[in-house]
Amino acid sequence: MTRRVVIDNTVLTNLAIVGRSDLIALVWAERACTTPEVMGEYRVAAETGLLPTAAWNSLRVVAMTGDEVGAADALSRRLGAGERSCLAVAPNRGALVLTDDADARATARRYGIPVSGTLGVLALAVRRGHLTLAEGDRLLAAMIAAGYRSPVEKLDVLI
Repeated sequence: MTRRVVIDNTVLTNLAIVGRSDLIALVWAERACTTPEVMGEYRVAAETGLLPTAAWNSLRVVAMTGDEVGAADALSRRLGAGERSCLAVAPNRGALVLTDDADARATARRYGIPVSGTLGVLALAVRRGHLTLAEGDRLLAAMIAAGYRSPVEKLDVLI
């Protein structure tokens, strides 16, 4: 089985800020998706001019089923609507969640949902040859300069 990937706004934002939304399609192709709730969060920032509006036009958006809506509603309100939607969709569809939100990552682990984030995207892109290590490090440095709080400054510790 090929695992699907559902992406939260934190990862979408980090990649859009450095102009590399293409990395998702390069690494996961048609398996990547997000939810309307996440896209709503992204659009709010894009409308203020903080993010490119067209960065994710080709990303598939999947609506939640009734059961997934119920699962999202049962999650902590400490999580935003986007995080809750990703965490509700993922187990039902056998998906990996990409998020950098600490509360969302902790919730994913608690429910046995596989989770990764921006660093995982960059590291996988390097491993698969879509980026050189130097390019990945430059992207990470640009994200950090834009406000991303990364636990590492270089990707070599992850490769």
